Amino acid sequence: MSTALSTSPVWLSALRAEGAARFEQTGLPTQRQEAWKYTGLNRLKSFGFEPSPAGSSVAAPLILVEGTAHRLVFVNGRFDAAQSTIGTLPKDVVLTGLADLLRNQPERVEPLLGKRAQAGQRPMVALNTAWLDDGVVLIVPRGVAVDSPIEITFLAGDTTAACHPRLIISLGDNAEAVLVERHLGSAAGGLANQVAEIDLGAGANLRHYVLHAEPAASMAVETVSATVGRDAQYRCFALTAGGGLVRREVEVSLQQPGATAQVDGAYLVDGERHSDTTILIDHQAAHCSSRQTQKGVIDDDGRAVFQGKILVRPGAQKTDGYQLSQTLLLSPQAEIDVKPELEIHADDVKCSHGATVGRLDADALFFLRARGIPEAEARALLIQGFIGGALYEIDRPAVRESFGLAAADWLRGRSQPSRNAESTAS
Repeated sequence: MSTALSTSPVWLSALRAEGAARFEQTGLPTQRQEAWKYTGLNRLKSFGFEPSPAGSSVAAPLILVEGTAHRLVFVNGRFDAAQSTIGTLPKDVVLTGLADLLRNQPERVEPLLGKRAQAGQRPMVALNTAWLDDGVVLIVPRGVAVDSPIEITFLAGDTTAACHPRLIISLGDNAEAVLVERHLGSAAGGLANQVAEIDLGAGANLRHYVLHAEPAASMAVETVSATVGRDAQYRCFALTAGGGLVRREVEVSLQQPGATAQVDGAYLVDGERHSDTTILIDHQAAHCSSRQTQKGVIDDDGRAVFQGKILVRPGAQKTDGYQLSQTLLLSPQAEIDVKPELEIHADDVKCSHGATVGRLDADALFFLRARGIPEAEARALLIQGFIGGALYEIDRPAVRESFGLAAADWLRGRSQPSRNAESTAS
């Protein structure tokens, strides 16, 4: 396969070549691989992976989160400066497009690129690396807080080709930032294969919020690799309310004592959509804690997957790990595959996991209908209350409100009872 042809430093050309060689060797992941057992990518074989042509003809929608001062817009995976407003940043903070930094200051990126998401371990990371060209770079130096949210919007033009953005996020010791991603895709379809590499120094604090609201023709594969230092905190929430196929694979390494990770989310799946959330929290040091909560609603012939694993390494004593998955099925054809895992190699830990799958509570539905509330509205109220519990994990009110509106948009599409819906609980 050919890789990006832009003039590049030797080290970058070598990195791309490594990714291309690895993907040539492995190809797309298949369902014979355990991590991809429930999610097939056969539909991707119908088109090539060469990135979409550059273009900025797609107008970006309004700002998602109130109070956003720093906004980056990407079209077909490329930074659109004309629609972006980076604004005034604290001293020495770097926030820019990856391609621009590779052209002008490649030495700023070299220590960060390809160090956490390695091409040799994951085929989709290898594919992203082969076409590595543009994306987001956020570098926050020690002791600096970026108070206003940083909002990144990903759009696509009238194309069915692919894009491979790379996010590089580096927070120094005691630095803080809030990052909000919005993925809108294109009605024409196509693939967005994104990789995020995140490094948090001691005492750093990153809030990372992700919204997938693509049309049903779009497909998205997102790989997040994060390392969390001593007493640092990585807190992530993703809402999937769109896309024909969306897979989020998140791996967080808690490398020093006191590190904390909270990886939460919600998925709303209808039609023939497919949502896959795969999480690994790797406890490598003592006195670390992690939390995973996922809530989902599936209607029609939709399908969702949740694979969540807590890995406790030898010596990672006093680990506190928690995992919970809850799913509502609104039709007999709806499907959820849940695979919770605990792998523990230390003896002084507190780890737990749980999973529930059910339908709307028939008694609660009857209670609302008996008080004059129409069935469709009663169902919507119960679903909204269920998803609202997940959104409560978002600790930034402005972000929680905007994600709540996105969930409400999906619920409006459920305004009529599903033709397959059952009103009995199971």
